[in-house]
Amino acid sequence: MKVLFIGDVFGTRGQVALEKYLPKMKQDYHPDLIIVNGENIDKGFGMTLKTYKFLMEQGVRCVTMGNHTFSKRELLEFIDDANIVRPANYHKDVPGKGVQILRFNDKTVAVINIMGRIFMGDPLDNPFQVIDTLLDEIDADYIIVDFHGEATSEKLAFGHYVDGRVDAVVGTHTHVPTADAMILPKNTLYITDIGMTGAKYGILGGEKESIIHKFVTGMPSRIKEDTSKKLQFNAVLLDVENHTIKAINIHE
Repeated sequence: MKVLFIGDVFGTRGQVALEKYLPKMKQDYHPDLIIVNGENIDKGFGMTLKTYKFLMEQGVRCVTMGNHTFSKRELLEFIDDANIVRPANYHKDVPGKGVQILRFNDKTVAVINIMGRIFMGDPLDNPFQVIDTLLDEIDADYIIVDFHGEATSEKLAFGHYVDGRVDAVVGTHTHVPTADAMILPKNTLYITDIGMTGAKYGILGGEKESIIHKFVTGMPSRIKEDTSKKLQFNAVLLDVENHTIKAINIHE
């Protein structure tokens, strides 16, 4: 079974990049399932019903989230019934679900979203303890985890912690693709960060001038999405049956 997992789709240019390159991905790789991290899709912060429907229209089967899950309050109106997984280490009373079971032919795929705690600032439960509980409860043929975190050390530690217990761990959040797509010793597919999909020359998807100004002056500034023309598209192709992982990095 082939799963195409697309890294953080950032804002308007991310949507353009998805429309431009996803048809080619389908043609070249014939993925059975398409999963997207969508926490930045609406101008860089959160998701609306319109942007969720856009992803579904592209053939996306499941959307993972992260620290910007609830940046748009509108999400609360439809998250419970949507093909969305928010971080599973939120409190149990938080709307939405941390695990979604997808079906393809006679196989089931559990998609889990977990958020790291190092440098993230959110008071979430320990991801290592949460995954233990989830794996005791999940019954699926394959398990894929989106670990949304800042620290590469925390992501890699998590990958080794669940090695052999899940089929893949893919990192999101930092928006910069890492060159470490690999198979861990017990056959779990792993990459520290897939990278982002959107404007090529922004700073992590944001308009660069305001971010540079913040670093130069120390003064806070509101991040605006970068709308420059050149695009990037970053994803990984996971073959969970044959234990292969291929990074896909397109930079115009």
